[in-house]
Amino acid sequence: MAIVFFRVDERIIHGQVITRWLSEVDAQGIVAIDDQAANDPIISKVLKGAVPHGLKGFVMPVERVAKRWDDIVGSDKKYMVVAKTPATYKRLIEAGVDMKAAFPKINVGPMSEKAEAKSVGPGANVSADDMDAFEFLSNHGMEIYFQLVPDSKKTSWAEAQKVFG
Repeated sequence: MAIVFFRVDERIIHGQVITRWLSEVDAQGIVAIDDQAANDPIISKVLKGAVPHGLKGFVMPVERVAKRWDDIVGSDKKYMVVAKTPATYKRLIEAGVDMKAAFPKINVGPMSEKAEAKSVGPGANVSADDMDAFEFLSNHGMEIYFQLVPDSKKTSWAEAQKVFG
């Protein structure tokens, strides 16, 4: 399969993702899924520019990823897929994408502090809406875990759920 890693990261493509996770998962490119970034030529160009030379980088809206899913998973290249929010992945599944068949785990990185959010792990501040989206993803067979970088503490979905009681 062409998907080797799913990640939720508010910053989408940035140094930590590039330097740590890309080498850890041996990806040959990044597919960033974000409607706003994909529809803003400047943000899209900046994100693509953050992908190291020699690797493929794409910034696409949910609808386009859903339409091109077979091409993405059928590629001979290995891709890391990054979305800004768990709701993005929920929308992808609702559009008919079988994420679990491609790669059954979602790593969750930085999620900023928000007034209504609760901390479920280092740098992971999750709102009730985020929890609903994660629950949906879990119910669709995705294993969710919170971990900033490969050698940092990992928090399981079950542990995160306890925070919300």
